[in-house]
Amino acid sequence: MASSSTSFVPKSFKYDVFLSFRGEDTRTNFIDHLYYALQQKNIYTYKDDEQIKKGKRISDELIGSIEDLKFHIIVFSKNYVSSSWCLEELVKIMELHKETEHTAYPIFYDVEPSEVRKQSGAVGEAFSKYEKEEAAGKWRKALKEVANLAGWELKKTSDGHEAKFIKKIVEEVSLELRSINFSIDEKLVGMETRIKDVLSSLGATSYDVCMIGIKGMGGGGKTTLARAVFDQIACQFEGRSFVENVREVSNVSLSGLKSLQSQVLSDILNDQGIHVSSVYDGKNMIKRMVRGRKVLVVLDDVDHIDQLEALAGDPTWFKPGSIVIITTRDEQVLVAHGVKLIHNVNLLLDKEAICLFSRYAFGREIPIQGYEELSWRVVRYAAGLPLTIRVLGSFLCGKNELEWIDALERLKTIPLTETLKKLELSYIGLEEDYKEMFLDVACILKGRPKDHAIKVLESCGFHARNGLRVLEQKSLITINDISGRERVSMHDHVEEMGRNIVRRSHPNMPCKHSRLWTKEEIEDILVNDLGTEATRCMRFYMWRVNTEIVMKGLQKMKELRLLDVSLKLTDESKRDCFRRNWELHKFPNTLQYLRWHNGPFTSLPKISQKNNLVAHGMVPWGGGERKILTKLRFLDLSYPMLRTLDLGLTPNLETLTLGRCGDLVELHMPVACIKLRFFHISDSNLRTLDLGSAPNLELLHLDKCWELVELRMPGRCLNLRSFKLKHSKLRTLDLGSAPNLELLDVDECWDLIELYLPGGCLHLRSLKLEHSKVRILDIGMTPNLEYLGLKNCYDFEELHMAHECQKLTSLHVSHSKLRILNLGLTPNLEKLDLGNCFDLEELHMANECQKLTSLYISHSKLKTLDLGLTPNVERLDLNECYNLVELHVPIGCLKKLVYLNLSGCLRFRSFVFKINDCSVDESLEVSLLAELHLIAESLERCPIHPDNNLPKFQFTCFYKDDLPSLTRNLEKLVSFGLCSCTNLEEFSASICGLQRLRKLKLKGGIPEAPKDLDQLGCLENLIFSSTKIKHLPDNICLLKHLKSLKLKSCWLIEKLPENLGHLECLEKLTLSSTMVNHLPDSICMLKHLKSLKLIFCWLLEKLPEHLGQLECLQKVTLSSAKIKYLPYSICMLKNLKSLKLKYCWLLERLPEDFGRLKCLEKLTLSSTKIRYLPDSICMLKHLGSIELNHCTLLQKLPEDLGQLECLKELILMRCTDLRVLPNSICKMKCLKHFLLRYCIRVEGLPEEIGHLRCLKELDIEGTCISHLPQSILLLKGLHVLGSRALLQSFGLTSEIQTSEDERICYIKFVAKEGLLLNQVQKLPSSKKAFEAAVSQPPPPAAEEVEEKPKPKVENAPVMEKPKLPSPPPI
Repeated sequence: MASSSTSFVPKSFKYDVFLSFRGEDTRTNFIDHLYYALQQKNIYTYKDDEQIKKGKRISDELIGSIEDLKFHIIVFSKNYVSSSWCLEELVKIMELHKETEHTAYPIFYDVEPSEVRKQSGAVGEAFSKYEKEEAAGKWRKALKEVANLAGWELKKTSDGHEAKFIKKIVEEVSLELRSINFSIDEKLVGMETRIKDVLSSLGATSYDVCMIGIKGMGGGGKTTLARAVFDQIACQFEGRSFVENVREVSNVSLSGLKSLQSQVLSDILNDQGIHVSSVYDGKNMIKRMVRGRKVLVVLDDVDHIDQLEALAGDPTWFKPGSIVIITTRDEQVLVAHGVKLIHNVNLLLDKEAICLFSRYAFGREIPIQGYEELSWRVVRYAAGLPLTIRVLGSFLCGKNELEWIDALERLKTIPLTETLKKLELSYIGLEEDYKEMFLDVACILKGRPKDHAIKVLESCGFHARNGLRVLEQKSLITINDISGRERVSMHDHVEEMGRNIVRRSHPNMPCKHSRLWTKEEIEDILVNDLGTEATRCMRFYMWRVNTEIVMKGLQKMKELRLLDVSLKLTDESKRDCFRRNWELHKFPNTLQYLRWHNGPFTSLPKISQKNNLVAHGMVPWGGGERKILTKLRFLDLSYPMLRTLDLGLTPNLETLTLGRCGDLVELHMPVACIKLRFFHISDSNLRTLDLGSAPNLELLHLDKCWELVELRMPGRCLNLRSFKLKHSKLRTLDLGSAPNLELLDVDECWDLIELYLPGGCLHLRSLKLEHSKVRILDIGMTPNLEYLGLKNCYDFEELHMAHECQKLTSLHVSHSKLRILNLGLTPNLEKLDLGNCFDLEELHMANECQKLTSLYISHSKLKTLDLGLTPNVERLDLNECYNLVELHVPIGCLKKLVYLNLSGCLRFRSFVFKINDCSVDESLEVSLLAELHLIAESLERCPIHPDNNLPKFQFTCFYKDDLPSLTRNLEKLVSFGLCSCTNLEEFSASICGLQRLRKLKLKGGIPEAPKDLDQLGCLENLIFSSTKIKHLPDNICLLKHLKSLKLKSCWLIEKLPENLGHLECLEKLTLSSTMVNHLPDSICMLKHLKSLKLIFCWLLEKLPEHLGQLECLQKVTLSSAKIKYLPYSICMLKNLKSLKLKYCWLLERLPEDFGRLKCLEKLTLSSTKIRYLPDSICMLKHLGSIELNHCTLLQKLPEDLGQLECLKELILMRCTDLRVLPNSICKMKCLKHFLLRYCIRVEGLPEEIGHLRCLKELDIEGTCISHLPQSILLLKGLHVLGSRALLQSFGLTSEIQTSEDERICYIKFVAKEGLLLNQVQKLPSSKKAFEAAVSQPPPPAAEEVEEKPKPKVENAPVMEKPKLPSPPPI
């Protein structure tokens, strides 16, 4: 059963506050006033003299009450401690206070905290009589503890005024309770962020009367959100009222509004005797009686302006600071009442929805096992609507899986009644024409573009723009921007509600429905000739139905006004049949909108002269009877098979859309098309287009008119706002007659040579001319131009702009022949792209471009550039500007830079700069550090100063920063010039002057290290690679924050600074390919060193004797050194995890105390003279890997090696002198990889190798092993690599596989799982007998490892042949 107990409900309390006090001191004065004030704030308070029932033992009930309260207020008066009863209360309270659910607050009424703490003064006198009592000790402790808590002292608060003192106490308790009460309702999900959104809106108007509307669809959580906000802030107000169901109550009777007015007054004034005689009287009473109070009022489910005028007519009715929250489905009610703050309720996200559903269905926050997918099906059906989620959660709670499935299947055909009733309230309140529009959207138009929906609805006689707005305000539809186009959307349940309204009058007779949209129902009606006059609208996709049946069936639908059909006829015979039926049958005269997508028609079917067609997607030309369609306003044709189109038959046409008219070659406009405003053609073969008869065009879009060579525009085209021309063969375009153009987009017109614009385009906002042959462009006066794009106009040479382009924000002139560009006054320019303008020599800016953030001038011939004119630039690309010799970089001009590319600019072979995170808080003081990688390459001569004697370098530079605004590093890097002549002192100063540098990498022909490296106080990582540096400066030891020092291929460095040990933060030291012959002894002072790598240090002869002092050292790697022995102190490295000794040809032994390295996990010895391993190695309980490679003198392994219980890898490669393996190896329970490759003297394996239950890889290639122990058959999934002869000797010929070069053979054992060696008395001698023995396997052993990793050996896949490299020569 799908049920579970709840485990997340926080502890709830019977009361809010407990008052502990001495009655004789304060009951009739202070306590009485405090109790009344708390009650007024709806804080449920326990006071013993009123709450204890007669006949009960006071002590038992009082103790229980203390435990059942969240807050305890202890009022200390002079005689409080004289009562043992009060002291026992205090002890119990302090015990509870130590728990998280309870809080104690002391009030020091007429005593001081120190008197309570020390039991002195009046408190001491009162307590003195208990000095000999057994409980005195615990009472003293409790008094001391409570006196140390934060509380209130009357004498020091509000100047001792009791009334103000009590008010302050109540306010603070209310604030504490607010967060507690808010968390009590465990069924609230996702409310925290929604409440914060509302409260943030309220916070902006805290000193005024604030009216805020919460708007959303029915069941969307408006009331829940309003209630949660109310509960959160109610305690801050002098009066409060939550008025539920305003719509329902006010509409039930004539006295409904009066009763609501009475409720508001009664709640706020806390007076149930208020009577309202009339609505008018109620308004005056609210204005008069509430004006002096700061109140919180919630009016829930308002649907008419009269309700607001009666209950909250004007902000002046309330005291400043008051808040009125109004929930409604109708936004217009809020707008009409002047409500400025309107908050839309967001539906639940998927994670919130599954949590809410789980709480109602399972009593927990996630579905129980087995019901996860079913739960997600419910959530997907609910689509974020809280009402549906709660209803279904409660309904499914406790039901079994089959009942769940049945309920979900039912929802597919029978909607959830409770949800639909709630949603339909919004529909009921609509006027009749809006109801019709809503049903059209729900059944036909949902998801369509808004402009298309307007066109359809207007064609049907509706006032669509206003109607859609009303539906949106009523929360019945939403207008969403999807991919840059507004579309009409609605919630799935609202759609379901609308369609249910259409169906419910005749649920089983679709032919009597006013709207049809289900393909199966439509096909049934048409095939069975069931069409009726009831059908008003129909939309369907026709795939299989005979066209004759369709056309005949439509004639019975005499009242059809909207028909939307999509056709797919791939067979030519079906197309011919369609055309014949198309010409024989008539459409109903009532038809106002007709769209027939993909129809292979060439003419309009027969339509009466009295037709009402306003919009259609048919063709009124090319065959059949010619009719003038005087009512036709919208014509939309997609994929028509027409060659000509005569607009003379559509004198009132407003919109013409011809999509993918590949056969269209002629368009006639014999008479003036005065009303034609929108003209859009795509994918046509028109060669000429004469628009002279369409003077009122507003939008002209010609897309993919591949053959268009001539376009004639009207003599005056004053209304044209948007013109787009793409993919044409026009050579000349004259738009001189369109002075009011706002958008001009010409693209992919490769033959276009000339473009003429009006002398002044005062309204032009965007001009895009791309991929053309235009050479010169004069844009004239364009004061409103914001975007100018001239990309990929490869012949473009001249651009003439007005002296001022105040609104221009983006200019693109890439890939052109432009030589000179004068920007004039362009103060709002944000992006300038002159990339790949190979001839550009001059760029003139009349003034600073303060807003310019992106500047791209790659591959130009610019010689100088003043970055002082672009102080806020963020992205600067000067890539391959070979002629750039001067870059003016004033201080502060690069403070916002996040990307810079100077690659190819003389000094820099490559220069890339980037910012990690531009959003970093500038107030932070840590982790805001920079990184510099600099590679120097020596040059023979400088192209600018060929006779200069300074060293010449070309740099590859990569600079990265976390926060550029706090540093001038970048300015320093580029300020030392673009010439390759390098003054080493200036170069050093530039590097060492970088602020906050965290990482510095210097590579290449740099002859010396920067001298003042100690100035880089933040440096953490320092790398020298392949440099010509001979020594490191001693001041490197002053880098207090350096964590990593790496010297790689610095062959001239022979020694390290003697004081290297002063690098107190150093964690990683790496020397690779250097001539260093010894390490300074001070290295042993590096207390934080974790990694020491000495690679290819050919001259290094020894390590420091006190190396063991490096307590934090975890990894040591020593390669290609002359070291003969390791210092004995190395055994003191208690944190060492990895030790690698490679190519140390002279190393003969390891220290005998090697077993003291208790944390060692990996040991690697390669190419050494070691003959044996110390026996103490068997003590390394954490050792997981031993690799001995090319240890040709190694003769034996320790006998007790099997004690290494954690060992997973034992790799013995080319240990040519090794003969015998210790039997204890078979005790290694974790061993997975055992390699003996080319250990040529090893002749056998331990007989009990079958005990290695985790073994996955055994490599015996190149050994002298002649047979395998039969116990090996116990190892499931083991890969064995060896010679074919060896494997064949075991009788497993058919299982042998080979690598691609056929030099390596392997087998994989697939033994029965769980076989134990000690349960088989005698291992069978053949494979067949073995398989019989294991056909009934015993249970797996308790110690068997469950982990089943993939084998490490890449050479042994199960399904494919391995690709092993050829074995190297021995």
